[in-house]
Amino acid sequence: MKKIDVAIVGASGFTGLELIKIIINHPNFRLKYVANSEGGMSLSELYPALKSVVDIDIKKGDAKEIAKCASLAFLALPHKSAMGFAKELLDLGVKVVDLSADYRLELETYERYYCTHQDKEHLSRAVYGLPEFFRDDIKRAKLVANPGCYPTATLLGLLPFCKYIDESYPIFIDAKSGVSGAGKKCSDKTHFVFIDENVSAYNPLSHRHEPEIKEKMKIISKGVEYDINFVPHLLPLIRGEMCDIYCKLKEDIDPLEYLKEFYKDEKFIRVFDKPVTIKGVGGTNFCDIFAKKSNSNLYICSTIDNILKGSSSAAVVNANIMSGFEEDLGIPTIAYVP
Repeated sequence: MKKIDVAIVGASGFTGLELIKIIINHPNFRLKYVANSEGGMSLSELYPALKSVVDIDIKKGDAKEIAKCASLAFLALPHKSAMGFAKELLDLGVKVVDLSADYRLELETYERYYCTHQDKEHLSRAVYGLPEFFRDDIKRAKLVANPGCYPTATLLGLLPFCKYIDESYPIFIDAKSGVSGAGKKCSDKTHFVFIDENVSAYNPLSHRHEPEIKEKMKIISKGVEYDINFVPHLLPLIRGEMCDIYCKLKEDIDPLEYLKEFYKDEKFIRVFDKPVTIKGVGGTNFCDIFAKKSNSNLYICSTIDNILKGSSSAAVVNANIMSGFEEDLGIPTIAYVP
């Protein structure tokens, strides 16, 4: 089987580290280039836990240098920073999996919630990297926009039910995530003293992932507008995410049996007969889903590892598909239990 040389840009963040951990054990991807904003150190200096495991010099990111040694690049960069780097790589013929928000949304939505977009040409060609719904497009893509972690968990729970959801009622999403979802930089709200033994909502009804969920729901439902109400919370956990979703059905269905049939061929979706847990997916690329109805009220619970299925392992799945490999090649499936 062919080997593909890859680059990781943004090695200093949590998602960059997770990418490194997956790629160094991947049978068909060779890690040829690692970069952050500064360079000038080795991986084992940045992450002592990688000493005697892998050691490669970290460079200051340079698209032209990447194009000389890699045909595919993962960008684990903040929004706005990613689009400039992606544009240069794509113009040099390097395929890109972007973990930022820069290519996830339509132009008007992106500029409303983020900033002015600097790469409208490639934005129009980007493919949303949710394989369970966009697999055929990902196979042909040069640029894949990895979904946000909350949209991943929410959409995998909601999208199967699009044709059964009563859009005249609001959809409520009560979401919770470990602190790694807030990124590596510490703030008052992610400080240990605030987080420990505490739960707090942040950006309720105004989080940037809400329009991402709404936009993809509209695409899959072929134009239906849903009233999405999204409230995220920080949990005193390192990793893991749970989305509790509440909506109304317009037809009488058995939600669990329907989910099992809908996802029967998906390697990374597990449907359970009882409520799912964050611990059950920690360290894996699985999304675990449970659903139950009472009269016309539908409850869906979806869990993922926010920095794996919600980011880095999902990015490698997308790269596998883009490269013609089996999508589960090199992807972690053993949960961190107990």
